[in-house]
Amino acid sequence: SNSRAYSLVDSSQVSTFLISILLIVYGSFRSLNMDFENQDKEKDNSSAAGSFNGNSTNNSIQTIDSTQALFLPIGASVSLLVMFFFFDSVQVVFTICTAVLATIAFAFLLLPMCQYLTRPCSPQNKISFGCCGRFTAAELLSFSLSVMLVLIWVLTGHWLLMDALAMGLCVAMIAFVRLPSLKVSCLLLSGLLIYDVFWVFFSAYIFNSNVMVKVATQPADNPLDVLSRKLHLGPNVGRDVPRLSLPGKLVFPSSTGSHFSMLGIGDIVMPGLLLCFVLRYDNYKKQANSDSCGAPGPGNISGRMQKVSYFHCTLIGYFVGLLTATVASRIHRAAQPALLYLVPFTLLPLLTMAYLKGDLRRMWSEPFHSKSSSSRFLEV
Repeated sequence: SNSRAYSLVDSSQVSTFLISILLIVYGSFRSLNMDFENQDKEKDNSSAAGSFNGNSTNNSIQTIDSTQALFLPIGASVSLLVMFFFFDSVQVVFTICTAVLATIAFAFLLLPMCQYLTRPCSPQNKISFGCCGRFTAAELLSFSLSVMLVLIWVLTGHWLLMDALAMGLCVAMIAFVRLPSLKVSCLLLSGLLIYDVFWVFFSAYIFNSNVMVKVATQPADNPLDVLSRKLHLGPNVGRDVPRLSLPGKLVFPSSTGSHFSMLGIGDIVMPGLLLCFVLRYDNYKKQANSDSCGAPGPGNISGRMQKVSYFHCTLIGYFVGLLTATVASRIHRAAQPALLYLVPFTLLPLLTMAYLKGDLRRMWSEPFHSKSSSSRFLEV
C-alpha cells in the first residue's frame, strides 16, 4: 500500500536521515569548490584583480531568478499531470532520458574519487576525442564506471543501484543550480510547499487518486523488454528483465524487509539549494570580515550567536523537519508532503537568525561581492 511505502521505520529511517544530510552537505561543498575553481580561473585569465561575484560562474551553472522560482511549481505540476495521464505512452522515453541524466550525474559524483585514484599514475593532461571534446583520465574513468552502473541497473532493477543514481542526481542538481538571494529562496520554497501539499493532500478529490503517490511509485517498462518486442527477437530475449522504478527517489528497506521507506529527491534538492546558498553566504561573510579586520556584529547580539553559522542552523532545521515529517507519517499512516515540514523548519530559523545578526536585508536582495583573495579548496 502507499502508506506502507512511505512509512519510515527501523533502519530505513536512520538511512534516510543520514543519506539525505550527507548528500546536501556534499553537494553544497562541491558547489562552493566550483566557485573557488571559477575564481582561480578568472585570476589566471585576467591580469587585473577584479571583484569576485558568486553568481558569475561558467555556463554550466544555472542561477534561478524570481520569475523561474514562481513558475517552477507550475511547470512541475504540468509534468506531474503528463506523467499521471500519459505514463504508458511516455514511459520509455522518460526512462531513457532519466538514465542518460543519471549517468552524467553519477559520473560527476564519482569524479573526485577518480581524480584521487588516477593522480599518482597519470598526468592530468586532457585526451582529445575530436568533436566530443577533451577529457582527463579521471573523467573518462568516472564516466565509464557510471555507464557500467546504469547498465547493471537496467538489467537488474535493484533498489540499491537506483539509490546510487538518485544520489548522483541530488549532488549534481545542488552543485549546478544556484539560488542568488534569500528572496528567490523564499519564493521557490513557498511555491513548492504549496505544490507538494496540493498534490499529496487534495489531488485525490479532483482526480480520484493521489497523483503524487501514483506517479512516484509506478514502475516503468524496461527499455530492453520494449526493444525486444519491437524487433521481434523472440519470447525469451529481454523478457526476464524487471520493470524499473525510476531514480526520482531514495528507497530503503526496513529491517524486516516487509516494506520500503521513500523520500523524493525534490525533498533533498530543494532544501539543499537553500543550504548551498547559506554556505556560500557564510564563506562570503567570512571573507568580508577578514578584509575588514574582523569587524564585530551588532551590539545586541552575543558573541556565541555570532559564531553560529547560517549553514549549521539551517542544516539542524532540515534534520528536525525531516524528523517531524517522519513522526507525522507514522501517526497518520499515510503519505506526507515532506516540504510541509522541511520548508518552515529551514526558512524560519534562517530568517530569524539573519534578522538578529543584521544580515537580513543584505541576504534578501544583494548579490555576492567579495574582494579577490587567496582561496583554499575545501576537502569534501
